[in-house]
Amino acid sequence: MGHAPPVNKTDVEGENIQPMTATPEKEPHIIVKDLTMAYGDFVVMRDLTFTINRGDVFIIMGGSGCGKSTMMTILIGLKSPAKGQVFYGDEDFWGLDDDARDVIIRRAGVMYQSGALWSSMTLAENVSLPLETYTELTPAQIDEVVRLKMALVGLGGFEEFYPSEISGGMQKRAGIARAMALDPEILFFDEPSAGLDPVSARRLDDLIIELSESLRTTMVVVTHELASIFTIGTNSVFLDASKRTMTATGNPSELLAETKDPTLRLFLTRGEQS
Repeated sequence: MGHAPPVNKTDVEGENIQPMTATPEKEPHIIVKDLTMAYGDFVVMRDLTFTINRGDVFIIMGGSGCGKSTMMTILIGLKSPAKGQVFYGDEDFWGLDDDARDVIIRRAGVMYQSGALWSSMTLAENVSLPLETYTELTPAQIDEVVRLKMALVGLGGFEEFYPSEISGGMQKRAGIARAMALDPEILFFDEPSAGLDPVSARRLDDLIIELSESLRTTMVVVTHELASIFTIGTNSVFLDASKRTMTATGNPSELLAETKDPTLRLFLTRGEQS
């Protein structure tokens, strides 16, 4: 089993890379080291090195086609990197066998872009699925957990509704409740505000902040939405599609104030670039 390399700001500094702004006392939760993402011979991103600290709301940001969602699939074990390592604590994630990786991923929850709810099941039945699959809780205990998780996301009283009977924003909240069912150490969000109107998107951002502060859970959010990036992000990595590498990592607001990279500044002031 591998061991995580020490966190060293020279890993992420360079001619075109902004320094990390994470404070030294923070504990690394996930370390990405010298990572290359590829589909066959096509390299999406190379030389990715960054740290997600415990308690971060960490934003994976960049324009269309930069590999944000691909990065998430590597972090949650759905796609292997072409090169490099991902450490969860001191465990070399992709150096482990399938069973050992599964143990790590069970400590994480994922909310997919669409919410990924089963349309034939009630919200309560959707949220209960991980509990029925991975625990030995009794039906009464599962019901209690489900009601607690739904209350946490503001859906108390909607347990018996079907996904088609609620709004898109509420579906995403239900997806978060299901992602939290097993009390994960890390929550992953893939474009959580996609398809939502500005008011619903802001409410979802507020929920993410509230959950982060109350649960102290590490959160990794894939997004290009500026409002979300600056509202919820405490740390981030910027993937530059034209250079096919990262060019910055740190608190988004601090990056905007400090960056001399015109591509990053344009992204952070005008939104997603084509």
